[in-house]
Amino acid sequence: MSFSLKNLPERSAKPRAEGITLVLDKGYSVRQVEDLVEVCSGHIDIVKLGWGTSYVTQGLEEKIKVYQNAGIPVYFGGTLFEAYLMRNQLSDYRKLMERYDVTHVEVSNGTILLSDEKKQAIIKELSNDYTVYSEVGSKNPNEIIPPYKWVRTIQQELEAGSEKVICEARESGTVGMFRPNGEIRSGLLEEITDQISPKHLLFEAPKKEQQVWFIRKYGSNVNLGNIQPEEVIPLETLRLGLRGDTLLDFYSLEEGNELDQVIKANGMNDQE
Repeated sequence: MSFSLKNLPERSAKPRAEGITLVLDKGYSVRQVEDLVEVCSGHIDIVKLGWGTSYVTQGLEEKIKVYQNAGIPVYFGGTLFEAYLMRNQLSDYRKLMERYDVTHVEVSNGTILLSDEKKQAIIKELSNDYTVYSEVGSKNPNEIIPPYKWVRTIQQELEAGSEKVICEARESGTVGMFRPNGEIRSGLLEEITDQISPKHLLFEAPKKEQQVWFIRKYGSNVNLGNIQPEEVIPLETLRLGLRGDTLLDFYSLEEGNELDQVIKANGMNDQE
């Protein structure tokens, strides 16, 4: 890289355990995926084929291979998992993952009725063969889960074998951790992360202002999900303090330098 900037935040390297960017693919074509991985495969850690879109996507196998050949794992959306589970077809779902060489699975109950005990049992079973990302939080904007239950459920699912627990927000960023207007339930997040390290969590944050909040709160290497493909590079600039929203959050002058010295060195004055 030809750029040389001092004092940038240190980003974790792939394969990452922290600082994960999970991209939401809502039906990209093979050609679009080829373009996407060409420009930013180094910044994408995992791709979710949103809800049940994979069921109706043409050229699915070729598309998945493009991601996998770029070193990016792919998994099917949690709603598709729920659709199989409610039909008592979990064994068929396993066959589907085997057919496409899918190594990750999302276990969720954001829409269907599934007891915590049953969900934990499924996580434990699947974690023997797959990397499990489980999801906590309801897709119903009118259902408010108390903080103690978030904490308890997350802890139980981590113990059952989840690699990461996804905190629900949906594609809209208006449920779960967020109020219907998109405002972050900061008190809820404080209570969760006071007892559970953010490195075990993956926060769905589809909107820029939400991404900024999490990066400022938990640092450049916070795990973020439901990122739109066209927002991967913009998000990476936020993580590095290369966008106005976080430019001053991660910049620190070298010892002995003052801001006015920097300004003078660049031939600037207060009137410019």
